[in-house]
Amino acid sequence: MILRHADIWQAIDQLANEHGYSPSGLARRAGLDPTTFNKSKRIARDGRPRWPSTESIAKILEATGSTIGEFVSYVGTVPSAGGAMRRIPVIGYAQAGAKGYFDDAGYPTGNGWDELLFPEINDTHAYALEVSGDSMEPVYRDGDTIIVSPAASLRRGDRVVLKTTDGEVMAKQLARRGARKIELLSLNSDHPDRTLATEQVSFVHRIIWASQ
Repeated sequence: MILRHADIWQAIDQLANEHGYSPSGLARRAGLDPTTFNKSKRIARDGRPRWPSTESIAKILEATGSTIGEFVSYVGTVPSAGGAMRRIPVIGYAQAGAKGYFDDAGYPTGNGWDELLFPEINDTHAYALEVSGDSMEPVYRDGDTIIVSPAASLRRGDRVVLKTTDGEVMAKQLARRGARKIELLSLNSDHPDRTLATEQVSFVHRIIWASQ
């Protein structure tokens, strides 16, 4: 397979989306300058394509725990502007804990959801939450929208949305998921980390994108 300039940048964008980052957020996570992956950096002033360095790619793979094989698999998975779009259900973060919005499997259901257009992704049960308040700052701020995928696999370090059997909804970073308990790190240092028994958890879904 021949990788084109656009293919490499597309794979970087998709890697960022899959781990809940914007391109600049991914760069920061990898210890790079936040502007490293900006769209303005992808074409030089003389019009020639500018390629990301192998060092920068290695750093983002290490930061996300991804393999080069996974990186290459992202090529061609995200449509360009004007490509296929789908309607994704969206509700306010505070509403998500109420009854009637998720079925027993943790999939969005019922009435009361709004909709937004988003590039087609391989999860028919994906949904969006509108962030409210400051409990997730500085990662997610009031007014941000996060896209959540119930089908996405979970790994240590992923940012997730979790709902307890009591109806509490929280966005945290997954520290450890064992057979008996789930350990979560807070995104905001003013809020405590949490450890929950597995029987207290209704579902855990991965955040794959955020409007940052």
